[in-house]
Amino acid sequence: MKDISGKTEFVKEYYGKVLQGKTDLKTSTCKCTDETLSSYIRAIENKIDDEILTKVYGCGSPIPDAVEGCVVLDLGCGAGRDVYVTSHLVGPKGFVIGVDVTYEQLEVAQRHLDAQMKRFGYEKPNVEFRKGFIEDLKEIGIGNNSVDVVISNCVINLSPDKRSVFSEIFRILKPGGELYFSDVFSGRRVPEHLTNDSLLHGECLGGAMYIEDFRRLLRDMGCPDHRVVLSKKIALDNPGIEAKAGMVDFYSMTIRAFKLDNLEDACEDYGQSAVYLGTIPGCPHAFELDDHHGFITGKPALVCGNTASMLNETRFAGHFKVTGDRTVHYGPFDCTPAHVKQESDGQGGGVCC
Repeated sequence: MKDISGKTEFVKEYYGKVLQGKTDLKTSTCKCTDETLSSYIRAIENKIDDEILTKVYGCGSPIPDAVEGCVVLDLGCGAGRDVYVTSHLVGPKGFVIGVDVTYEQLEVAQRHLDAQMKRFGYEKPNVEFRKGFIEDLKEIGIGNNSVDVVISNCVINLSPDKRSVFSEIFRILKPGGELYFSDVFSGRRVPEHLTNDSLLHGECLGGAMYIEDFRRLLRDMGCPDHRVVLSKKIALDNPGIEAKAGMVDFYSMTIRAFKLDNLEDACEDYGQSAVYLGTIPGCPHAFELDDHHGFITGKPALVCGNTASMLNETRFAGHFKVTGDRTVHYGPFDCTPAHVKQESDGQGGGVCC
């Protein structure tokens, strides 16, 4: 692992002492945490203590679906909003671990633990907070193949050693487990003088990952196919920072990636199809795997081999009926989304991205 002490100390200072709430942020980058929340998740958020909600810094809302009974780890949990929402979703038989390096944030999260558990009606806590580095989860006792889902909200960009972060993530995920996170990405590599700018780093811009470098990094981790759930260009809303860093296009993106052995680096056609059963809480009529994969309850959809694996060899298996296997290969899968096909030639098709 690289020497990360310098930038880590700045992050601890910025998020522990400089920022006291969203109004202290200098850009809009870490203020977009509630825009995509479903009514189902908002109802849970209404049960979260107000002090926690005032200290939510993030660029998305990576709250996973279908996690009842799962072990979930939140990297850079801060004051614990996502931890507590997820603790409600996993239920009393699940467990959520929040990891952060900032004492002040963890103090807020820990102080509300008993009250939140009582509010959720749990006899014993299903949440634990640990202070540590997301680059070295072994140090804080997170074992190999021990976690079902890893989540994170606009934190990985802050790490000066992202390769170690993703290596740790895929070490601790169980086979079929998922990384589901929101973060800041860029359309080009951020120039070095901007990566070393303390303010830009604290505002989650200096350490933004170039999306193609991120793809290559996941490939090195054995994950050749990740999926984009949401993507939105970031308006900096600060003339000074715009003048300094406006040559870079920044995006808030929510990504999911699975720990599966049989993923390929392109969509391949094996004649498979999938039917969503409508059984995921909060998604009775449809489920969106990502921005190109929308499944309507009860309606069969053609899928590529990778998508079939993501639905049939993960925690989603009980919520889908997948037909077919990889016995016969029919060539590349037509990646055009179904709604685009319908607009262009009046015909339906598969849902692979």
